[in-house]
Amino acid sequence: MTQPNHAPVPELYVSPEAAESLKHEAGKLPSWDLTLRQVCDLELLMNGGFLPLRGFLTQADYDSVVSDMRLASGLLWPMPVTLDVSQDFADRIEPGDDIALRDAEGVVLAILSVTDKWTPDKSLEARMVYGADDPAHPAVHYLHHVAGPVYLGGRVKGLQEPTHYDFRGHRNTPNELRAHFRKLGWRRVVAFQTRNPLHRAHQELTFRAAREAQANLLIHPVVGMTKPGDVDHFTRVRCYEAVLDKYPHATTHLSLLNLAMRMGGPREAVWHGIIRRNHGLTHMIVGRDHAGPGKNSQGQDFYGAYDAQELFRRHQDEIGIEMVDFKQMVYVQDRAQYEPANEVEEGAVVLDISGTELRRRLREGLDIPEWFSFPEVVTQLRRTSPARNRQGFTVFFTGFSGSGKSTIANALMVKLMEIGGRPVTLLDGDVVRKHLSSELGFSKEHRDINIRRIGYVASEITKNGGIAICAPIAPYAATRRAVRDMIEVSGAFVEVHVATSLEECERRDRKGLYKLARQGRITEFTGISDPYEIPANPELRVETEGFDVDYAAQQVLLKLEQMGLIGLE
Repeated sequence: MTQPNHAPVPELYVSPEAAESLKHEAGKLPSWDLTLRQVCDLELLMNGGFLPLRGFLTQADYDSVVSDMRLASGLLWPMPVTLDVSQDFADRIEPGDDIALRDAEGVVLAILSVTDKWTPDKSLEARMVYGADDPAHPAVHYLHHVAGPVYLGGRVKGLQEPTHYDFRGHRNTPNELRAHFRKLGWRRVVAFQTRNPLHRAHQELTFRAAREAQANLLIHPVVGMTKPGDVDHFTRVRCYEAVLDKYPHATTHLSLLNLAMRMGGPREAVWHGIIRRNHGLTHMIVGRDHAGPGKNSQGQDFYGAYDAQELFRRHQDEIGIEMVDFKQMVYVQDRAQYEPANEVEEGAVVLDISGTELRRRLREGLDIPEWFSFPEVVTQLRRTSPARNRQGFTVFFTGFSGSGKSTIANALMVKLMEIGGRPVTLLDGDVVRKHLSSELGFSKEHRDINIRRIGYVASEITKNGGIAICAPIAPYAATRRAVRDMIEVSGAFVEVHVATSLEECERRDRKGLYKLARQGRITEFTGISDPYEIPANPELRVETEGFDVDYAAQQVLLKLEQMGLIGLE
């Protein structure tokens, strides 16, 4: 008999002949260029990873998922999978239309037959799905500041899967994994979901889970979108490959999952379970704070440590996959082994290294003990994360016009060039507008575009080991956050608020701009007719009133030295 995890699952791809015909027709259809998250979602829709979904959620399904974790049919589904689009594009689309869904290179991946178009209540979605309408949550921030304002729903016809040029040998569709399990006779398979490199605690946890479930092991890391600031997936996959020989070859397999995580804690755990069931898994490890995003705006965890396990357990039968739950694994020094924290007797000497401490040790070139991680993994991490005073970084000045940003930035540039060791590039707001953004006006939309362009250039400089100094006004917190997210993938982002008062800036008014703004001859001027959102937690706040430029630049240098970004080799 065919095992349930061996039988193929339905996909949404049309036949090759139909795909060729639809590709020709797609040239006449309105086209939507998919975002990275939408590409990830579409791939799992088309290959059956999101079964029972047959496309992007309709409004009825969306409303039911948000409120009850169920589709309108009553089937369990905890996470909205929606196609968000711009208002301009939505205005040209009506239910009944077909649209071509294209990747970043313009390749048609699918046709969406639109049945629904609506403007969602994103604050309600944030509260119901993620537990709080708090921008400190990455998915909530995405909802309000990245996702389009209108959702489209409807069925999808898949024409071709997205192209992945990396790690092709480790990428498997649900049906490819099911065929692999069928060929090897694996009837019980436990999945290990991870977005981090594998350390010794993870190895012990996976060994114990496989023994407890009497199952084979699938290491199934997410390589789509994870939490901003996570180790990039290229480094992580090299780490997985480096430690695969620590596992029994005959009972362990590595496969990559191109999922865009939402960091939704308990709901996300249930979602991961359904996705793993579709991939042919029979068991899944759910650990401490599964898919947790960290701290909220009040400095507290968004979710309880074992909330995800509790919600998963309540829905386990419907999910169709069995949970293997574990507490935090810790190293017991006296026995030189890892054990679940809840099984360690009181008084035992327990060792642990947090993610923050690991990053500090990598940044400062300090020892990482072998009881914590494998030398092969540490080698890969050090390749990507050299000591911090050899990494690229961005200093991002923000403040009112006339606050002194550009003057301090120029002084800082000279001081950093005097120190030497890394190329330094100054991205002044006025200079960037002249050379990169000359076609833009000063509306909120255009100012956001200008700041994002500055952020993109700075991220490329940072990624390649240089120092970028940016000095725009950057009045909006959400845009500054977006730039931070862009840059922190590759290096440090140092936000410096030049906290000169509006009154002082207006008194200086070297360019006469404030006078023109007061007369109404310049509209949407920051501080006069348009708001400036003061940074809540910048790395540094600099006062300029009563202090000279050299003093201000020195304050920034001291901060960079304190953060380990500059200093003697």
